[in-house]
Amino acid sequence: MSDDSDSDEKGKKRKKNEQRKPSRIVRLAEFAYVAMAAIGVYSFVAVAKQGESRRRCSATCLLRPNYTGHERVAPSFQLQDISGQDVPFNAYKGKVIVLNFWTRTCGPCMEEMPEIAELARIVQPMGDVAVLTISTDETAKEAMIAAIETLRENPPFPILMDPEGKSAAQKYGTKLFPETWIIDKKGVIRARFDGVREWSSAVVIEFIEQIRSSGSTCEAQVNEGSFEGKDARICELIEGG
Repeated sequence: MSDDSDSDEKGKKRKKNEQRKPSRIVRLAEFAYVAMAAIGVYSFVAVAKQGESRRRCSATCLLRPNYTGHERVAPSFQLQDISGQDVPFNAYKGKVIVLNFWTRTCGPCMEEMPEIAELARIVQPMGDVAVLTISTDETAKEAMIAAIETLRENPPFPILMDPEGKSAAQKYGTKLFPETWIIDKKGVIRARFDGVREWSSAVVIEFIEQIRSSGSTCEAQVNEGSFEGKDARICELIEGG
């Protein structure tokens, strides 16, 4: 009688313990749930990071500068404006500078000038962005006449004179016109564009706004027409649609 009681008691305890312990199937299900949750979180973070990279790089990728980087400090210079007043480069310290090189004998330069003028009007309310042009014509009179004839009004941007390109143009290595440089508030060259561009476009304004805000910018560099660096893949994806 006691043996039967002991057996019943042991059976009850075993059954109770089995009820307490999760089955192997339950444990596998819990593990699978945790794993799927981890994958979900990772995927969400990865998608969020890619979305941020696309936002950060979209303007750079779409504009495809001939040069972009964060290492080169813009060469300093001092030139005279069309009224003969000395204008040092550091007069624009603390501003994002759009620096455009041109000459009146350059057809594409004159074709581009209305876009440069429109950009100057767009950024004028910002206060911390300056559109500055440098003419390599021999005289200020020649440069001013060419600008007024093209724009049919006085240019809404300063014109500095670098006759024959022996000063600023030489320092920047400018040989073909038009050529435009974007310089940040710390005096670091952020991009160079060769040839005519649509400077009043929303993409250009977004690019300038990113540099103006001193926030995170695209970590992709252009080398011989191809994107390189950390965010190069993002540019490939954006260009591919």
